Amino acid sequence: MEGLKIYSPEDIQTLVNPRDGETKLGECVQFILSLEELETSSAAFVLVGIPEDIGVRANYGVAGASSAWLPALKAILNIQSNRFLQGSELLVLGHFIFNDPEEPGIGALQQKVEQIDTVVYEVIERIVAAGKTPVVIGGGHNNAYPIIKGTSLAKQKAIHVINIDAHADLRPTTGRHSGNGFSYAFKDNYLGKYGVFGLHQNYNNEAILREIDSNPDIYTIFFEEVLTNPNFKIQYWKELTENLESPGLEIDLDSIENVLSSATSPSGFNLNLIRDILLTSTKKYAYLHICEGAVAMSDGRTSQQTAKVIAYLVTDFLKNQK
Repeated sequence: MEGLKIYSPEDIQTLVNPRDGETKLGECVQFILSLEELETSSAAFVLVGIPEDIGVRANYGVAGASSAWLPALKAILNIQSNRFLQGSELLVLGHFIFNDPEEPGIGALQQKVEQIDTVVYEVIERIVAAGKTPVVIGGGHNNAYPIIKGTSLAKQKAIHVINIDAHADLRPTTGRHSGNGFSYAFKDNYLGKYGVFGLHQNYNNEAILREIDSNPDIYTIFFEEVLTNPNFKIQYWKELTENLESPGLEIDLDSIENVLSSATSPSGFNLNLIRDILLTSTKKYAYLHICEGAVAMSDGRTSQQTAKVIAYLVTDFLKNQK
């Protein structure tokens, strides 16, 4: 059945590898039986997965983003519980289940993305309204839109967002897919200011570049600026984010070099730079969304490292924000 599958302790136990003398995060995380219990949980963060690549395929991309959630969850749950991160800060909610559309074609995929939007935003709105911080593992970058929408509705105002990404995802609003989540968020007044860190000059068309130039609410740092001025990389990040209060944080894994994703790139940020940003940030974020990663692509490429990359990013975020 489509919708949100809420996890029980038994669901998690099958993913944890216990060891004598040690405690894993998965042995300490919290659970709820229904969304009505969100407000009574003491956990500050709520982890949820959106294992789908319908939005990627609706944008003519290669399928595979649906494969990251379960391996990433297992990697997170088997991290050590210790003085740096205990696990009780985190509520593992579950994951969304979405079936492919019955009809073939791009139009059917885009209509399905609209249905996904509706289901996802309602859950995100409830998480934020309960005073929790969503931590979302995707899935395609199309899910930025319902996450922004749900957060905005809960806060009753447009929210700011920072996106670490090689692509601006500002394609026209002519059918939902992974390349226009931020366009729709602007169009529907859920997105206030939008900062993009790491845009690649080669992979943003001229129409998008003109949109960036003409919109005073869009702030960008191109990857090439950071590449050619490495001593200023953290300064660039601070300059980009200083005007964005309590933003949502998006990390598209195609921005990190050699991470398997729908748009894997040999040129991008080093993982340790992104970890540095997360661990030293002075911002309080409205949410974290990690997307587009994969452990198995439909064209046959595989990488188990993606799960560990996601686990590092999630736990660095939790350590900094708790």
